[in-house]
Parts: sequence; C-alpha cells; structure tokens
Amino acid sequence: MSSTMKTGGAIALLVVLVLVYASTFVVQQTQIALVLRFGAVRDTILDPGLYFKVPLIENVVKIDKRVLDLSLPEQEVIGSDQKRLVVDAFTRYRITDPVRFYQTVSNVAGANLRLANIINSTTRQVLADANFSDIVRTGREGLIRRIRDEVNTQAGGLGLAVLDVRLRRVDLPQQNSQAVYQRMQTERQREAADIRAQGSEIAQGIRARADRDVTVIKADASQKAEELRGEGDAQSNRIFAEAYGRDPSFFAFFRSMQAYETGLGATATGPTRLVLSPDSDFFRYFSKSPEPTPSPASPAPDAVPAPQAPTGAPPASP
Repeated sequence: MSSTMKTGGAIALLVVLVLVYASTFVVQQTQIALVLRFGAVRDTILDPGLYFKVPLIENVVKIDKRVLDLSLPEQEVIGSDQKRLVVDAFTRYRITDPVRFYQTVSNVAGANLRLANIINSTTRQVLADANFSDIVRTGREGLIRRIRDEVNTQAGGLGLAVLDVRLRRVDLPQQNSQAVYQRMQTERQREAADIRAQGSEIAQGIRARADRDVTVIKADASQKAEELRGEGDAQSNRIFAEAYGRDPSFFAFFRSMQAYETGLGATATGPTRLVLSPDSDFFRYFSKSPEPTPSPASPAPDAVPAPQAPTGAPPASP
C-alpha cells in the first residue's frame, strides 16, 4: 500500500511539474511575446520577465524587437536616359506593431520576403525617373531618401518601420561597362592628341621666334663686331703711322724683330727652317752695320733746326 502511494505521489508531482512548465514562459530583453488563444492574440508582452499562460489552450509567439538587416540581391533597372544599371541595396528595419506583424507576415522570414518585393519595386520606380548622372553622382542621396520614405509608407501596413535604405552598388552591366570603358578611352586619346597638337603648334611658334631672335642677335653682333674691328684697325693704322713718322728706323727695327720672332720661333710640329741667302735683306740686322731704311717723308738731318734756348736762359755750353 505504501509503494502504491509513493508511485501515485511521484506521478502527481510529475504532472504538477509538467503543468507548471507548460504554463510558464520567459521573455528576454530583446523579445516581444504574443500570447495566443486558439490562434487569436490575447495579450502582448513588451517587458522582459517570467509570465504564465493556460496550458494546452494558449501558446506564445516571440518576436525579435532589435533592428533587423535585410540584404537584397542585385537587380537591373533602367534609368530615364535608357541606361541599364545593376543595383545592390540593403535595408534596416524594426518591428513596431507586433500584432499586425504577426497577422500579416507571421515571422521574420515572411517579413523579409514582403519587404524585399516592396524595396525592389520602389527602387525600380524611383530610379526610372532619374538619369545615370543623378543616380551615380549628383542626386543619389535624394533618391535614397525618396526610396526610404515610400518603402516606409508601405511597410507600415506590415507593422514594420524602415530605418534606412542604402544602395551599396550602382554600376553598369558587365557588357556595357566594357563599351563605356572603350568609349572613354577613345575620348581621352582624342583629347590627348588635341593637347599634343596644340603643344606642338606652340612649340613651333616659340622655336621660330627663338630662331628669329638668334638670327637678329647674331646679325647685330656681327655688325657691331665689324664696326669695332674697323675702328680698331683705323686706330691701329693711325698709331702705326704716327710711330713710323716719328722714328722710321726704330719702327723698321721693331717690325723686323717681330718678323724674326714669328718666322724663327718654334711651332707645334718642331723648329722653323728657312733657306735664305746670307746677304738677304731679311737678315740685315744680323750684319755689323745695318743700314736703316730712311723714310721718304722724314726731313734730312741737316734740315732739322737746332733747338732754341728759352728766353732768359743761359747759352748752351759748346
């Protein structure tokens, strides 16, 4: 009798434990709990803690209340300028109305599917009104805000709030990228050829002006040199004429010494050799009594007047 009572007590305790476990549930800080009774929402629990439910009649659906991410696959869109673009987008959203969320999409997987369809259709619609330059450079931020606002409006019916929508990649398709690259390369080569042609033209002009200036400078310098050379020759001839008129004998001697230095001096190939007669006029100053060459313009010795003594000076001594 005692063993039967023990067995019955253990079974009763086990049933109580099962009922207690089935009637309690824990809500974490990152969760929202919906208590369902026969499929209808009886209560919404937003705060974390330990809660109770009716076993076998009520069940609990837990929903994540953190910010959720959704990455969308690449899709092709056509802009207003009929250019095809490959767009890769992602979004961040949060569940704001758990009851509507559960009634419309049931879970996060269903919400991602519905939200992806909304974002894709909205992206194609918004980008279809913009051209390539606006999408890639100038108007990208405005287009993203417009997509986010329209998606947020439609996602409100699902109990969701879209926090951000971003276009990670906006590019031309691979087959179009190669054609655009070749066209850009051709344009850059044409611009480079134009710049080279302009530079060559400018260089030729500068070179022509420089050659002209060089010719003018050389002509002016040659003219100036000829003038200076002429003035120098005239002054040299004048000096030589004056020197020759003063003392023709010394001038003839000096010129002969210069001729000896030039003619008899050593050269780079060796000493100078001359074959001349001993009584040649070239060696007249090597004789004992050279005869000076008189100048036809110089007066005779007896025609030169004696120097006059100055007035009041004593007479010269004999």
